[in-house]
Amino acid sequence: MKHANTIISHIKSLPQFKILKSHYCYQKFIASLSPKFQKAIAFIYVRENTLFIALSHPGFKMELNYNKDSLKDVLNMLTYVDKNCQSLKASKVVLFNSKHLSILKEEKIPNMITYYKELSFGKFKIESEDKELIEAFEKIRDSIEKKL
Repeated sequence: MKHANTIISHIKSLPQFKILKSHYCYQKFIASLSPKFQKAIAFIYVRENTLFIALSHPGFKMELNYNKDSLKDVLNMLTYVDKNCQSLKASKVVLFNSKHLSILKEEKIPNMITYYKELSFGKFKIESEDKELIEAFEKIRDSIEKKL
């Protein structure tokens, strides 16, 4: 009986699943960067000896431009350390802004303002002889009727 590791490694070696191997290397590359850079990167890929890095926000572009050499160095170190990632050689780094969300998901804060529907219909009796009080209740009735 074959072990699960043997089956998975066989599947990963098939040509149609070549993307799985590169995806593993991309994740390992992003994990080897500092947390600040991990948050900045939406996704990466290598094509024709060029490392393309999609940024999650345009503000990160300037900072990563200054660190292109260190990104290439980290990629080269990864190819030496991990035998599975030796096909990821890049001589050039291209940074671009992405419309897609980052791999690291940020939790959304729910809207704390709650809105309630008006429960009154504005139909009530005013039994008073005070004209100011009657006018105040009439204004309240008008505002309730406008909301409906």
